[in-house]
This record gives sequence, C-alpha cells and structure tokens, in this order.
Amino acid sequence: NDRDWDIYRNHRIGFIFQSYNLIPHQTILGNVELALTISGIKKKDRIEKAKKALDKVGLQGMYYKHPNQLSGGQCQRVAIARALVNEPEILLADEPTGALDTVTSKQIMDLIKEISKEKLVIMVTHNPEIAEEYSTRIIRLLDGLVIDDTNPFIEVESLESSFNKLNEKAKMSFWTAFKLSARNLISKAKRTALVCVAGSIGIVGVSTVLAVSSGIQGYIDSMQDDMLSGNPITISEVTYDLNGLMGEASKFDQADIIIEDGKINVNSMIEYLIAQSEILGNFNINNNITQDYIDYILNMPTEDYASILLDYGITMSNNIYTSWEYDDVSASKEMSISALTKMYTSVLEKTQFAEHSSYVSQLGSLFAQAPNNVQYIENQYDILKGKVATEEDEIMVVINKDSQLTDITLGQLGFFTQVEFLNIVYGATDDTNYDKNNHKPTFEYDEILNKEFYWYPNNEVFEKNTNPLLSMTNPFTYNHINELDENGNYIINKDNGVKLKVVGILQPKADTLYGCLQTGFYYTEALTKRILQENVNSEIVRYIKEEQSSFVSGNSFNSMIQKTENGEIPLGISYYYDYIYQGQVFANNPAVVGSDTSSGILSLIMGGMGGLGGLGGSLPSTARAYPISLRELGGNDVANHVSIYPVNFDNKNKVTSYLDKWNEEGSITVNGKTLELSDRDKIVYTDNLEIIITMINTMIDIITYALIVFTALSLLVSTVMIGIITYVSVVERVKEIGVIRSLGGRKKDVSHLFNAETFIIGLVSGIFGILITLGISAIINVIVGHFTGIYTIASLKANQAIIMIIVSVLLTSISGLIPARAAARKNPVDALRSE
Repeated sequence: NDRDWDIYRNHRIGFIFQSYNLIPHQTILGNVELALTISGIKKKDRIEKAKKALDKVGLQGMYYKHPNQLSGGQCQRVAIARALVNEPEILLADEPTGALDTVTSKQIMDLIKEISKEKLVIMVTHNPEIAEEYSTRIIRLLDGLVIDDTNPFIEVESLESSFNKLNEKAKMSFWTAFKLSARNLISKAKRTALVCVAGSIGIVGVSTVLAVSSGIQGYIDSMQDDMLSGNPITISEVTYDLNGLMGEASKFDQADIIIEDGKINVNSMIEYLIAQSEILGNFNINNNITQDYIDYILNMPTEDYASILLDYGITMSNNIYTSWEYDDVSASKEMSISALTKMYTSVLEKTQFAEHSSYVSQLGSLFAQAPNNVQYIENQYDILKGKVATEEDEIMVVINKDSQLTDITLGQLGFFTQVEFLNIVYGATDDTNYDKNNHKPTFEYDEILNKEFYWYPNNEVFEKNTNPLLSMTNPFTYNHINELDENGNYIINKDNGVKLKVVGILQPKADTLYGCLQTGFYYTEALTKRILQENVNSEIVRYIKEEQSSFVSGNSFNSMIQKTENGEIPLGISYYYDYIYQGQVFANNPAVVGSDTSSGILSLIMGGMGGLGGLGGSLPSTARAYPISLRELGGNDVANHVSIYPVNFDNKNKVTSYLDKWNEEGSITVNGKTLELSDRDKIVYTDNLEIIITMINTMIDIITYALIVFTALSLLVSTVMIGIITYVSVVERVKEIGVIRSLGGRKKDVSHLFNAETFIIGLVSGIFGILITLGISAIINVIVGHFTGIYTIASLKANQAIIMIIVSVLLTSISGLIPARAAARKNPVDALRSE
C-alpha cells in the first residue's frame, strides 16, 4: 500500500536526479537533512549525519549555502549526499551527468563508482561509453523493452521474496512542514507581505469595529460606578414602573382604519390618547412604604451599599434663617430662606424677566441631605477647605468643577445684600442703575465658611392665629423674620434652634462625572433626626392631624383643596414681606408659605375666587397660596423616599436582588418580626441606571453586529483570495512535492506542507491586522479625544485580539484545505517531470 511504498522509498532507495531537484529555499544541509527528517531522526543526529554525507561528496564547510550559490557539479554532489544519507540499499541515478560538462561528469561518475563498492547503483544513461567504463552489468532498452543484458537474471523456482514490511518510520512532522513553508514564504518575502496585507484587510475591519464597540462599552463600564452615585436606586411613594411602561407603550397601535379615496378620513386621536392614558395609569405605582419596609432596607448587607439616604419630604427653607441686608449692616435682618426666595421672586417680577421669575425657587436645591458615608463622599469630591459635615450643626457647600455657585443660589441664601442682588439684575437687563463698582464676581472661602445659618423648630417658626376670622383661612402666622418684639426679645428664641456652621467646601474630582452631591448646601442625617424629633409633635403638625375634617369642610374654598397622596391637607399660612426695587420700597407684600409644587393650582383657585380676601380673610387678591403638608413640616417620621447608593455596579445587582425578595414568596424576618407575603405590600423600586445602561448596551450591540456582518464580507473575500494564492503556490512547488514524495514523504506530509503555509499566512495576517487596528484605534482616540476629552473610545481587548488572530488562522487554513488536498494527490513521478 501507499504507506509501505513511502517507507520503502525512504529507507531502501536513494534517488540521484539529472536536474538535481534540490529545494531552492533550503540550505544544502537542509536539503540533505530532509530524508532524515522524514525518517524521524532526532535533530542532533540528523545534522551530524547530513554533514558527514556532504563531507563524503567533498562539500565540507558549504553546509549553509543555498542551491543557487553552487555550481552544477556541486548541486549534483548535494543530490548524491541526499541519496546516501539514509544509507539505502539501492541508489537510483537518472542521467546523473546529463546536465554536467565532461570534467565534472567524470568527477561525479568516479564518486558514484566509489559508492557502488558498498551499494547497488542502478544508473540510467544514454551515454554507452560511460556505461561501458563504469558499469558491472549493462541492460539495454529500446522503446521500453529489454533488448540486451550482460548478466541476465535466472529465475529459480525455490526463490522467495525477501521483502517484508518494515518497521521503520517515514513521517514528516508538522513542525518540519511549518519550517519548510516558512522558508519558502521568506524566499518570496515581497509576495508574502502583499498576501498578508491583503489577508489582513478583513481582520482590520472587524477588529476596528470590535475596538470601537469595546472602547465605548469600556467607557460606559468605567462610568457605571460613577453614574451610580448620581443615579441611585430609589423607592418612592409615587413612582412609575418604567420597565413595564417602556415595553407596553411600544405595543399600542391604532385599530385598523379603512381609508377611502376622495374623502376625509377620521384619524382616531381620542382612541390613541385614551389608550396612552390607560398605559400611564396602569404603570403609575403607589408604594405603601411602612416602617417595616424601611427596617428591611436598613438590614441590607452593609458590604453591598455605600449609603442609604432616607428622605422624609421636609421643606428646609421655611425653618432655616440667615442674616440678610438691604445695603449695609444697619439694615440687617435675620430672614428665612423661604422669605428671601419669595422676595427675590417679586424683585424679578418687576423686570423684563417677570414671566421667568418663578424659576428662582426651582434652580437647584438650596439645602439637601447628604449621604451619611464620609469616605464615599471623599472618593468623589476634593475638600477645598474644611471637612465633610457629620454633626447636626454642620453643613457643607458643594461647588461645580468651575468653582461656581449661581448668583440666584447665593442671593437666596443671603450672601448678597439686596443692593448687590438688584445690581446683578440691573446688569443683566442693561438697566441704567447698574453700578459696576458694586458687582461682586467672587467670594473668598472664608466668606462662605463664616456665614451663619439657624435652623428653628416649627413651634418657633409658626405661631397659631387667635383671630377667629383669620384662622379660618390661615390658622397660623409664619414668623419669617426673627426680629425684636416690643419687649426687646427675639420673636424666635435662638436657644431653641441649631446654629449651623459651614464646615467644608467641596468640589467634584476631575474624574467624577456623576457625583452623589449636586451644587448647593448640604446638611447631615443627624440634623434630619433632630428635625423629626422636634417637629413630629409640634403644634402645627398636631393641628393638621387633629382637625383635618373641620378644616376640609369649613368653607367652600377649603373644600376645593384636595388631599395629597398620603392623605395630608394643604394648609394656608400667611406672612408679609418688604423689598426695594429701583429705590422704591414695596412694603407688606402678602404670601402664604409652603411648598412650591402645587402653587400653580392653588393660585389659579385663589385668582378665580378673588383671592383669600373674597372668603373673608385678610389677604388681598395678589397673595400667593402655597400648600404645606405634614411631610414638609417634618411631621411624618416614616421616610417616603429612599435612595440607595451601591458600592459598585456589581453590588447594585445584589442590592436589587435583596429588594426583590420583599415581593417574592416566603417569609421575611425584620428585627425579630416575621412577615409573610400576605403581610407585605408590593414595593416597586426605580433603577434608572439599569434601564439606561441596558438601552445603551442593546443599541451598541445592534450596531456592532451590523458592522461586523458588513465588514465580515471582506474576510470572505480574503479567504477566497488566500485559497487561490495557495493553489498558485501548489503549482509553483510541484517539483518540491515530487522530491518529498521520492524521499518517502507521505501524502499527508505534502498536505501538511501547504496547510502550514496557509497557517503561517493566517497567523501573520492576523497579527498584522491587529497591529494595524491598534494604529487606527490610536488615531481614532486622538481625534475623538481632541473634541471630547475621551481618549479610550477605541480599545481592542486582548481576548478580542487573540480571537481575531485565531479567526484569521482558521479562515486561511480552511481556504488552503482544497489546494493542499490537491497537492497531496499528485503522482510523485508526474510531479518530478513537471517544469
């Protein structure tokens, strides 16, 4: 069989060809070694034997020359050495002197004659003189038939074949095939380089798409932990099931409408609006947040979250006071933040920005509670001066990355005198009263730190009206200014309040994009606890709780005021304030204190009814009504809004899993109290970041897949091209195939030879493609970074690079399978005859 013939040729026969048939890209040592390599001889022994064979034919010291550096006689000597190196039993010489001159021919024949003393040499020649001179037996052939034999063979009946299947090996390793192919490719370096460049085009396309995709994904991943601080997981009394809403809203479609030509067809907008309102209504969530649920949240594993912030809906601006001046210290007053805000709103109503004056109270929160984790804050913010607030009498200021606070914020907090604030308004409106010398563009840190604020409890701030007529519409008077009474005592007892010290000025770190604190002033959890302790049983809170029914049914105006979501009643509370504009004093301006959230509704009601004055109250029709509830007064000690700040994005999933358990089957133990599912109201939390990240990732994946499919076409083209080039290589190396087969190489060895070649091309193409991709990524990063400051938008991951190299190798190897198989099937005799 084929295997037996391969072994026979490798171990029993040595071939000396007329045209030498040396492999040009191998050294002469490599050419001689080849037969030993196929025999499975170890490298050290292989080299030693090959050198001895070359020495024997007179080529000492020329081991590392290539065939194109030798003369014809020397090339034939190499062929003889190759034929002898495996110590064959028979040496076949095909016109060994046919390509040589006379002198060289004699040298070669003398060498062969010497070899014939040890080996049987069968030589084919057309030169009868050489045959007569050197041969011991001459067999003459004419047209393929024996016509004469000087020592004919006599058949003996008892003679048996002495050939048995041999145990020797004839096998070329893939590594040998790899080296042969590598040398062949190196010998054609320019063409190989062009092939690799062409083969890398598809890899570059796909890898660049992956680099941009992973770069964007990496940027998102790097922002996730940062974004978590600005987008905590929240639980509110009133919220929306955003996941369900987004899924269902896209499903609605109008009923099929029959369109008739030549007529005006009715589009069912009412049906659409009703369907949309039903969708919104179905996903409007009212969470019943109980103390048990709050306790359950607080029992969450501490390693999963950085901070849990409990919000009780308290309006701080009514109870925090600060010093404020008209123009100098002599006109200084201690006024509430709420009153200052409404005063400056009135000032702006006198300007050309009157329609935007209501925005004053909406441009950022003045006072908010900070998370109770100092390290968490310090990881995101630089402390420019002071420290992070931790005690109940401490507050801190957060400025933006440009070291700014808005003039409106500073004005509402009393950092500007009224003259300075009005001057800002004059400057913005190009008013002739603008005085550039009275413009204050900056504040020193110490000016901020030395500012005094006072927090006072409800019983100091809100005074119950004893006038029966006034108490119908405004049961309480709001002491918005802490001034001296007729006895020289402050109306609000400062000893009952908390003097708030600004203890720190913070600024987001350079790499913080989304911090847990926005620009503004922040108080501590300790102050929140003090507020609840003081206010939960305050007189105004008790009034709302005890007299809700009479308050609602007392008169027609009050009966029109609806309860809030948690059943609390809006409460009118009057006060008056003064302000100066363009030198004119506007005194005794009426207002009703509270939250701004429903002011538009109540103002509309009041305006339509002629104001509170139309109901017998003392306020004129120009008064603004602001509802106020128990929560705003600190009268409910169960939080109605919870913000959970996970440690990182991985822990966020642990947090949401913990929250999900509340709604799942099974019992839950909270502070020793066992709650079954029937005892627990379903609570829906909001994870905005998860929704955002999921949407972004889905979009990136879709775009990435589309681009990969598009660029993968170039991979297909490259694969086909490499297959064609491999076939060309097969055609070019047909004689080499014949040599390998004549030396005992198997068909599989020939196939390995070309598989190794495509493997190398695929490997080099893949590596080259990755290098080009890295270069393109660097250019993309420089360009994008110049405009956005993000220098990692294209980032090919190591595993992606390895995968793309593997893909390149696989595709090129697949493309070379057919040409390699064709090469293996070539007949060795036909291969040696090819030119």
